[in-house]
Amino acid sequence: MFSWALWDWGSSAFNTVILTFVFTVYLTEGVAADPERGSQALGLALTIAGVCIALVAPVTGQRSDAGGRRKLWLAVHTALVVVCTSGLFFVQDDPSYLVLGLVLLAAASVFAEFATVNYNAMLLQVSTPATIGRISGFGWGMGYFGGLVALVIVLIGFVQPDVGLFGVTADNGLNIRAVALFAAVWFAVFAVPLFAFVPEASSSGEPLRHALVSSYVVLGKRLAWMWREERRTLGFLVASAIYRDGLAAIFTFGGVIAAGTFGFSPSEVVVFAITANLVAGLGAFLGGRADDRFGPKAVIVAALFGLVVVGVLLLVLPPGKAAFWVCGLTLAIFLGPTQSASRTFLARIATPGKEGEVFGLYATTGRAVSFLGPLAFSGFIALFGSQRAGMGGIVLILVVGLVAMLPVRSPDRPTEPTEVPAAS
Repeated sequence: MFSWALWDWGSSAFNTVILTFVFTVYLTEGVAADPERGSQALGLALTIAGVCIALVAPVTGQRSDAGGRRKLWLAVHTALVVVCTSGLFFVQDDPSYLVLGLVLLAAASVFAEFATVNYNAMLLQVSTPATIGRISGFGWGMGYFGGLVALVIVLIGFVQPDVGLFGVTADNGLNIRAVALFAAVWFAVFAVPLFAFVPEASSSGEPLRHALVSSYVVLGKRLAWMWREERRTLGFLVASAIYRDGLAAIFTFGGVIAAGTFGFSPSEVVVFAITANLVAGLGAFLGGRADDRFGPKAVIVAALFGLVVVGVLLLVLPPGKAAFWVCGLTLAIFLGPTQSASRTFLARIATPGKEGEVFGLYATTGRAVSFLGPLAFSGFIALFGSQRAGMGGIVLILVVGLVAMLPVRSPDRPTEPTEVPAAS
């Protein structure tokens, strides 16, 4: 369990340092010609990445289930994230490097999502029905605390000093480019224990199709069966796709909004990120315990309601740093429980041996609408002419996801899963 959770600790360097608080801010504030155009370009790049994930994720999960190679494909995709993250070192603070930065960032986010499909599917290998909520929360908490530690090192070693570790300075964005190398090494090192100590999953027993097209045929049959027999699963996949896209938008554009709207310096963004990760990690641990006691749906609904209320406050309050600190940290409390309980909700209703496929669908449904968050953010900016207006689009996505989640029936605990007919 601890080795499994260390992967989350390691991946936090990409999610927190690269995708949220440091490198995306560098791209939009330092590399792009101006923050508004940089934000719109970032949203477009991540939208394209989302389309790629939506088309491929469920098939990769299905094929790893069938072949009993869940850990192998997790290793391959983890390595690709590390390579793409390392490549960000070559993105200098000049508009001519913006496309390179966006391409590498988008590719890394695609491979990170593919890796997460198999990582999430391993949750049932390291937990029991009575502890799944706590262990899922422990994994998310490890991710947040790993991000916290990584951000402290980044702040002290690279962002804040005039001359950082290894003699790096801010010339040509070298200090932030060095952060990309640090994040790549961090992820690679802390991913190793999972591959050393978590056993490989057994095959689902379904034949492995060598032709990719055949895998899509099998997927279509499975979806048809779910429509007839497991509409709760489909309902949850749709609802979670919407609100998780709102969560992703908070992570992706949070640092950008702090810098562009509330006037945070790069150092202040990182300090806020450190504090937010501490709060979010504690929220994930507490949310995991609440999950086991009250069920994942209760946790999801309560956390989403809290996110919407605080998001509205952040939108209407005067744009001062104090308002962002208070509202931002309150948002962080609800992020971890929402993510952790969403994972356990699906794990509780997943058919044994099909976890990779169902979490692939989880990724796909999320990415199938992943254009919503970036589109709402960039669209509201274009419509109202200010970066702050983009927050209104994110809040709207969360509201729609909350409404869609309300009619979804909670998992029965404990229960034997329905047997799925093998696809011929």
